[in-house]
Amino acid sequence: MLTEGQIQALAAELHASEKSRQPVEHFSKRFPGMTVADGYRIGRAWVALQLNEGRKIIGHKIGLTSRAMQISSQIDEPDYGTLLDSMLFTCKPGQVLEIPAQRFIAPRVEVELAFVLKSELKGPDIGVEQVLAATEYVTPAIEIIDARIEQFDRHTRAMRKVQDTISDNAANAGIVVGAGRFDARAIDRAWVGAILRQNGVVEETGLAAGVQGDPAIGIAWLAGKLAPWGESLQAGQIVLAGSFTRPVAAKAGDAFEADYGPLGKLAFKFV
Repeated sequence: MLTEGQIQALAAELHASEKSRQPVEHFSKRFPGMTVADGYRIGRAWVALQLNEGRKIIGHKIGLTSRAMQISSQIDEPDYGTLLDSMLFTCKPGQVLEIPAQRFIAPRVEVELAFVLKSELKGPDIGVEQVLAATEYVTPAIEIIDARIEQFDRHTRAMRKVQDTISDNAANAGIVVGAGRFDARAIDRAWVGAILRQNGVVEETGLAAGVQGDPAIGIAWLAGKLAPWGESLQAGQIVLAGSFTRPVAAKAGDAFEADYGPLGKLAFKFV
């Protein structure tokens, strides 16, 4: 386990990396004894630095929700991070939103569903029915993930470990919302599908069933995971339930359209 001084120092590195757009080397390589719990402590310390600069928490994200991703990361459950107001991009109907590419280091795009809450969810022992009762609406969303800790080691090309990803706020850097608002009970959540186009070419398709069978399951899981920290999911917060496509790498000039069929579309371009 890392000391409090080490936790604060590594959080400061992440903070500097976000500003400089220069990724740092793997924390797990420099501290081989680093644990998953250390990763969450670093992530929370990084969020505290963001809050000290005036940012606000608007919700949470869940990642590594598919079995394939968990197996590749050598874990048996998802991970999670914090959404800040500075990460939010809102796309109006029919609009092609412009997102500054220089805000990111190595952005990648994922297709998700977001749950917007109308009442608190406080674990443990939260179930899907409680999630649905606490949800004001569900809306299509895009998560922009990034790598303040480099994805592949600059010397060995080894992939970073899950401890690194978790400390890096579960790789979250942005969220795009703005399609329709839907009753969580009225839609067949598992069968919500999406087509992701990059520069007019279909790069990914997927079903929300890929997120643990029902995206609401992850929301219940997260409420339980936050409880030991004395935290809960708050009314008004956005919770990204997890991607049901692989991440698609993006760069300046790339245009994306995510088509969720009857749930609407999101369109944006990195400029």
